[in-house]
Amino acid sequence: MENKSHAFATGLFTIILGLVIVAALMWFRRDNTVRVPYDVVTTGAVTGLAPNAAVRYRGLSVGRVASIGFDDKHAGDIVIRILVNQNAPITHSTEAALGLQGVTGMAFLQLDEHGTDDRPLATSPDHVARILMRPGLLEQLQHRGEALLARLDTLTASLNRFADDDSRKQFLATANSIQHAADSISQLAAHATPVVDGLPKTMRQLNSTLATTQQLVSNLNRPDGPLLGNLNRIGAAADRTSATLAEISGRVNYDTLPRVDALADDVRAATRSITRAANVVGQHPRSLLFGAPASAPGPGEPGFVWPASR
Repeated sequence: MENKSHAFATGLFTIILGLVIVAALMWFRRDNTVRVPYDVVTTGAVTGLAPNAAVRYRGLSVGRVASIGFDDKHAGDIVIRILVNQNAPITHSTEAALGLQGVTGMAFLQLDEHGTDDRPLATSPDHVARILMRPGLLEQLQHRGEALLARLDTLTASLNRFADDDSRKQFLATANSIQHAADSISQLAAHATPVVDGLPKTMRQLNSTLATTQQLVSNLNRPDGPLLGNLNRIGAAADRTSATLAEISGRVNYDTLPRVDALADDVRAATRSITRAANVVGQHPRSLLFGAPASAPGPGEPGFVWPASR
């Protein structure tokens, strides 16, 4: 009897301990967060998304997926019922997208803002608000797969054209030209090495020349320097020359020119006399032997006769 009582007490203690542990686990796992329902509507695929999947708002966990099903009012639409924390900032511009968790293939629902309407989106169990779901990355790749394949075909055809014999010959010619240019540059660098080596000496000579030139300019700029002295002497000589020219001009104007004018008058009178003598000789050549003929008497002189009228 004592063994049976001991076994009964042990079993009763084990059962009570198990119930206490279960109650403690349920106590610690209880969730007092108030969640409100939203319906996420999409026409695309929801591969990898399952009930109880996480719902995140910009990376923060704000709820879970309650159920996934088809829309009875719109054929082909999928309605995802989510339960979101009441204090989550869900607005009229909130959109949903499907995200993947690492390499497991499990999906979650990502909520984000993609608009300017920041009014809170009211919802309740009786009137559940709807959130639109935009295509995810994989869905966009699926939709654009044909265009990507077409572009890939075009790229492959272009690469095939570049791989023909003519293109290879052109590439080889271009490579040879580049190699020739590189060799020419190497030769130029080799020829330029002596010039580069001589640059320090040239720079020293240039610095010496500049120093000498600066000293020469300084000497020329001195008030008692040779340049200013020569300029002063040239100025004095120019002044003396001007005075001499003024004196010569005065003598010419007041002495030489009057004499030249008198000489010119004498020459003109002699010229007129010679001209008259030449005219007389031309009209009466005998005048050279017998002298000039007498001139005809004028009116009122003895021997004057009026010419006969016609």
